[in-house]
Amino acid sequence: MKKQEQTKAAASENTAEKDAELGLKLDGKTMLTITGLLVAILIFVGVLTQVLPRGEYATETIDGHESIVSGSYEENPDYKLPIWKIALSPILCFTSSQATTGIGIILIIFFIGGSFLILDKVGVLKYIMATLIRRFQNRKYLLMGVIIFVCMLLSSTAGILEESLTLVPIAVAISLALGWDSLVGLGISLVSVAWGFTAATFNPFNVVTVQKLAGLQVFSGLWLRVLIFIAVYAVLYLFLFLYARRVEAHPERSLTYESDRALREKYTIRDLDAVLADQKVRKGMYAFLICMGADLLFILLDFVLEMGGMLSLPAMAVLFTTGGLIAGYVTDLRGKKLILTFLQGAKAIAPAIPLIVFVLAISYVLNEGKIMHTILFNVYNVMQGMSPFAAIFLLFLVIAALEFFIGSGTAKAFLIMPLVAPLSDLVGITRQSVVTTFCLADGFTNLLYPTSGIMIIAIGLVGVSYGKWLRWSWKLFAAEFALSAGVMLLMVAINYR
Repeated sequence: MKKQEQTKAAASENTAEKDAELGLKLDGKTMLTITGLLVAILIFVGVLTQVLPRGEYATETIDGHESIVSGSYEENPDYKLPIWKIALSPILCFTSSQATTGIGIILIIFFIGGSFLILDKVGVLKYIMATLIRRFQNRKYLLMGVIIFVCMLLSSTAGILEESLTLVPIAVAISLALGWDSLVGLGISLVSVAWGFTAATFNPFNVVTVQKLAGLQVFSGLWLRVLIFIAVYAVLYLFLFLYARRVEAHPERSLTYESDRALREKYTIRDLDAVLADQKVRKGMYAFLICMGADLLFILLDFVLEMGGMLSLPAMAVLFTTGGLIAGYVTDLRGKKLILTFLQGAKAIAPAIPLIVFVLAISYVLNEGKIMHTILFNVYNVMQGMSPFAAIFLLFLVIAALEFFIGSGTAKAFLIMPLVAPLSDLVGITRQSVVTTFCLADGFTNLLYPTSGIMIIAIGLVGVSYGKWLRWSWKLFAAEFALSAGVMLLMVAINYR
């Protein structure tokens, strides 16, 4: 009897260990490093609010957003953000206008963690990968091209970004199963979505909002943006293709070779037929994919109704979770076991939440410190005496720098366009060129700074440090900058309208 109990206990322990290897895991060292970096940035921004002149432009409400009034800047030397507000900013940030987006991302993180563990535990992920391997084993780079195109198209037209977090773990698993590494998985999902903002065609946050603020007809000048989309797609595909080929030939040269070892073993499928023969798992996969397909409809509806993610973000969280729960139920993971598995997965990814809080805190301190308008006022004065070529490059750099503090493209548009649009006429830059420059700079920097909550969570899931992320991606950023510079020179030369 005692021997049976010991055997049962050992089996239970092995099951627990096996379950612990499933689902999403955040690398503790990476999380700690990035948290320290964000705290340092928060302190730096706090110091800036104390030493830089404080001032503000008058604002007016346009389409529900606050927009600054050109020529209304006034310095306010009597105001200084209290130190206690900087210290308590991780709490006070939830009273700001950015709080809703932050809470939405936190909920998505929670639901992704829970649902992904269910999908992993019941074998749905392996079934998806086995299906793709069977169909694309000899055409894997065609699959890469299709995934990149679809992800870029979704953001270029509908403006999805935060929603792409749900794609990252699945894309990484597929990448590893096909013989690549985690960085390729990030490239075909998160990077592709972010680069779609650079190549925005119908994006409601970049193109539509900025063209309205610039007084242009919505979607005008589309021909050049389509050409930019093609060029950006070619650069990204070529970069990932060459890197993936190198990883295939020499896996040890991958920057994530060590951290990918356990994941690669986990997602290696040695018997495709055995995996694909399980009909219950097949039904679970279809249930999950149907939910993901339904989410595309909500993304489209969000775009048509111009709801700015207020529909697509909740829909993504709900449908991803629903798909995971149904997949678990169909494959006989039910009742208490289903709920406990979900909670276990959510708990594993919860350490990412403080990172989002610190990103929100940095934005809160900047807004309350009243120094952003001072910086814009000085940039405005510098631009007035510049040539068109110099002015458009300065505009690109200013928008790229603002991304460090303000992640929202819409927020940046309402902050700078009322100043830049009339000024562009004076320095000889067409307003259409300003719109495209905005898209290029905003999309270019979406994944560059440690203040990007989406990026730091994604690399945390892969176990990549911020330094290693830059080591991998800097050539891609350099290529995109060169492409952007060429486009800006062309726009000024042809007087793009």
